[in-house]
Formats: sequence, C-alpha cells, structure tokens
Amino acid sequence: MSEEENRFEEAAIEAEFETGYREETREEARRGAVTRLFRIALGSLITVLGVILVPLPGPGLLVVAIGLGVLSRDVAWADRLLQIVRRRLPSDSDGRLQRSGIATMTVLALAGIAFSVWVLFLS
Repeated sequence: MSEEENRFEEAAIEAEFETGYREETREEARRGAVTRLFRIALGSLITVLGVILVPLPGPGLLVVAIGLGVLSRDVAWADRLLQIVRRRLPSDSDGRLQRSGIATMTVLALAGIAFSVWVLFLS
C-alpha cells in the first residue's frame, strides 16, 4: 500500500473508533468502515435510481425514500432529506405509508415494466 492509502485507512479506522458504539479492535473498525462504505454506495445507487424513476410511472418517490433510509444511517444530510421526502409521501396518522398507496405504486410499476417489455420485445 502507498503512504496515502495507509493514511486514508488509518483515518477511516480512527473515525470508526470515534463513533464508539460498535468496535473494540482495529479489525472490527476496519470491517465497520468497509460496511459503512458499502451502505453509502448502495444507498446512493438506490437514491439515484429513485430520482430517475420519479418522472416515470411507478414508485419513484418510494425508491428515493428507501435509498435515503439506507444512507441516513451514515450521512446526516440524507436523514434530513428523508424527513422532507416522508412528508411528501401519502401516509396515515402514524406516519406510515398506507397499504393502498403501496399497492397502487406497485401496480403502476409492474404495469410500466410490462408495457416496456411489450413495446421492446413484441413490437
């Protein structure tokens, strides 16, 4: 490893130790840093996919909320943005999504996928 990679790894491990709620050894801190990077990458990918889906038929805003939910464990701005997205989603008095809303979004997404497959392969 180069000197810069070593400094980056040391900084990531020190940041993991500073969180103070998961790791007790350097190996646990290293695994925690890798897990955190994986969650950030996965959450970013899901969020970008949701943003792409927003203007299309289907559950775009719901996918954005799921991506931000994954990101919010590690990134403060994602948690703040998730609160804004949650206010825009239809919900009941408990703040949960209504089953009818989830069913509608799922049906619309499946219809959009079916239509796309039909146009792509059968036309």
